[in-house]
Amino acid sequence: MLAVTIEVSPEASAEFKLSITRALADQLADALSRLHPAPLTSEQLSALQPRPGVYELFVRGRRVYVGKASRSIPARLGNHLRKLSGRSNITLGEVSFQCLYVDEDLEAAAPEKMLIKKYRDHGGAPWNTNGFGSKDPGRNRDHSLVKANHFDAEYPINLDLRIESLAPGLYPVKTYLRAVKSSLPFNLRFDTRSAHSKEDYPDSTAEVPPAELTVRDLIRLAVDALPEGWQATALPGYVILYREDTIYASARVLWRKRNGVVSEITGAARLDKPGAIEDEEPGDDE
Repeated sequence: MLAVTIEVSPEASAEFKLSITRALADQLADALSRLHPAPLTSEQLSALQPRPGVYELFVRGRRVYVGKASRSIPARLGNHLRKLSGRSNITLGEVSFQCLYVDEDLEAAAPEKMLIKKYRDHGGAPWNTNGFGSKDPGRNRDHSLVKANHFDAEYPINLDLRIESLAPGLYPVKTYLRAVKSSLPFNLRFDTRSAHSKEDYPDSTAEVPPAELTVRDLIRLAVDALPEGWQATALPGYVILYREDTIYASARVLWRKRNGVVSEITGAARLDKPGAIEDEEPGDDE
């Protein structure tokens, strides 16, 4: 039998991968590159339209975070403004932003994730992977060591921040705790079951003096208004208040009342070695 050899040209075939997402990321990045970041202030945010879109945060001109607002960019940025206003090692004057309004039909394409991936090889957006957007981790995580590269470790809550929103006067302790919680730019979590128990402290009140108070002052007033046995603990990113006598490894400060006197005690403030940190989806509205 006669053998027939057929030569197949290697140039007759090739692999093709459709990369619509890369094209979209390039267009988004190009549009953002034409903008000029503005200071992250209430005045600047009030000039924005309450529309969905993507945004970037900068610290001293360096991009640190890419996010998405599903409903309102100014509302989302307002949450960040409030959070950053209560942190140490950073001032609001160092923070700026820029944003793009994005049509709703691009929502499913997760435009912020496209940008994060595109920026990854050029310094990235480090706050997207250091816990900046994380919410209250819950009671079960209070004892966990905070990573040294976590946002809360690098920019812990500012206990010396002055709070002006509480009016002077005498407050039932339950009302006082709610008022302090709403006044702080970070979370105050307290034991609501005990706080609603009339048997626990039927006549407890907290008196707010006619003076500007710091976060430390407000927490001390709360512990002083409660019966002995309660403890307030300032962790790197939030404050907790429970009936307990407990040491938390990452605690910075704790307050206890003994024999009618509130003491402020320096915590161990231990941190875990740097490592991967689970962050929230960067576009979820808070």
